[in-house]
Amino acid sequence: MADSPNCDLNSLSPLQLFERVTEQGEKVRALKAGKAPKDEIDAAVRMLLSLKLSYKTTTGQDYQAGLPPKDLVLINNGTAKEEDEDLVDPWNVQTSNAKGVDYDKLIVRFGSSKIDTDLINRIERATGQKPHHFLRRGIFFSHRDMDQVLDAYENKKPFYLYTGRGPSSQAMHVGHLIPFMFTKWLQEVFDVPLVIQLTDDEKYLWKDMTIEKAHEYARENAKDIIACGFDINKTFIFSDLDYLGTSAGFYKNIVKVQKHVTFNQVKGIFGFTDSDCIGKISFPAIQAAPSFSSSFPQIFNGKENIQCLIPCAIDQDPYFRMTRDVAPRIGQPKPALLHSVFFPALQGAQTKMSASDPNSSIFLTDTAKQIKTKINKHAFSGGRDTIEEHRKYGGNCDVDVSIMYLTFFLEDDDRLEQLKQAYTSGELLTGELKKVLIETMQPLVAAHQERRKQVTDEIVKQFMTPRKLAFEF
Repeated sequence: MADSPNCDLNSLSPLQLFERVTEQGEKVRALKAGKAPKDEIDAAVRMLLSLKLSYKTTTGQDYQAGLPPKDLVLINNGTAKEEDEDLVDPWNVQTSNAKGVDYDKLIVRFGSSKIDTDLINRIERATGQKPHHFLRRGIFFSHRDMDQVLDAYENKKPFYLYTGRGPSSQAMHVGHLIPFMFTKWLQEVFDVPLVIQLTDDEKYLWKDMTIEKAHEYARENAKDIIACGFDINKTFIFSDLDYLGTSAGFYKNIVKVQKHVTFNQVKGIFGFTDSDCIGKISFPAIQAAPSFSSSFPQIFNGKENIQCLIPCAIDQDPYFRMTRDVAPRIGQPKPALLHSVFFPALQGAQTKMSASDPNSSIFLTDTAKQIKTKINKHAFSGGRDTIEEHRKYGGNCDVDVSIMYLTFFLEDDDRLEQLKQAYTSGELLTGELKKVLIETMQPLVAAHQERRKQVTDEIVKQFMTPRKLAFEF
C-alpha cells in the first residue's frame, strides 16, 4: 500500500502520513539493497519524495525518522495545544474529563487501530475460546498489527508475549493486575512463551531510591506476578539489573537500538531535556530490546525472526513506536501491540493511580476492612446529592468509579448490565453499588494474598533463571 499513487494522501492523518513515509523509506532501502531495476527504484524514490512533501504540507514539519509529529505526541512537560487535550505519556496521564481519557481521539493521535468486533471474532475463531471480558468490554481497545500475529498463528508460525512492570513500590495495587490477567489468558489460549521485564533500572533512574531498593522491589513484585498463576515452564521473568549483565544477545540488541535513535529523537518522543541524566536517555533502548527474540537465545535457540506481541497500557506506546521504527533497520520484525485503557484512581478517572498514595487504589496487601473503608470513603460516585434526586434522575455510570472497577473485575456480563441499568434508573443507590464492589474486591484480593503466600524465594529464583522453556524453536 505504501507505494500506491492512487491513495488520497489528503485523507490521512499526520501520524498516518508519518508511518507511510517510514514504510516507503524502508521499501526504498530494501530495493537498493536487493539491487532492483533502476526504474523500480526511481519510482519508489519519487513516491517517497511525494509522501515527504505531503507530510510537510500537512504538519509544517520536515519528516525525521523516528520522530512523529510533535503536536500528536504529548511529552512529559505537559504542553498541549488545547486546554482540554488529554496528556498521555509513560509517566503522566491527565484529563479534565470526569469520564476519563478520550480513547477514540487517542487512537487517532497515536495512529493505532481500534479493536473492533471483527478482530475480536477472529481471535475467538483462532483460539476456539470465548474472548476475555477485557476484550468484550473494550478494556483492551487498540492494537498494532494484531492481524499479522493471527496470520502467523493460523499458519502455524510461532510468536511470543512480552509485558513488564516498573517496580516502584513493594506493594502492587489491583490496577497493576490488568496486563498480567490478560497476558495470562493470551498465553493460555495461544500456548506461547512469555517474557516479563522488571525495569528496576528505570525506577532507580527516575525515582528517589537506592539501586538496592529498586532491585528488592523487583523481587517482591515478581511474587505478585507469579501469584497471578503463570506457568513456570512457559514464563521467564527477569530483572534488568540481573539479566543485562548475563545476556550478550540482550545487550547487543540494546546497542543496535541505541545506534539508530538520536538524542533529538528521544527528546521529541519522550520529552527528555539536556538536564536529564544519560541513563534516562538510553533507557528506551532497554525497554525495546525484549521485543526481539534474539534477546533470549536460551528460549528461542538464537532465532531472530519470531514476532513479539506486547499487551500493555497505551501510555507505554511511545517506547514501542520507537521500537517499531527501528526494527526494520536492524533486521528485526516489528513488535505487535494490544493496548489497554487506564485503570482509574478511586478518586476518579482524571488521572491514573499513584503507588505512593495508599488511598488512590486498592492494594494487594489491603485487608478486607481496608478495602471496605477505601471504597466507602474514596470511590468517586456518579450518584445524586440526595436519595430523592437519585431515585428520580438516576446515577451516572460514565463517571462512577464503582461501575468502572466492576467493569474490570466482575466477570458476569449479565450481572454487570443489571447493575448499570439499576443504577441509571435510580433503583440502585450509591451505597448499595459500593457494597457490590466491596463484595467483589474483598475475595479477589484475599485469594491473591493466599496464592502469594505460596510463592517462595526458591520459586522466584526458578522463574527468574535464564533457561529453556517448554517450546522447541
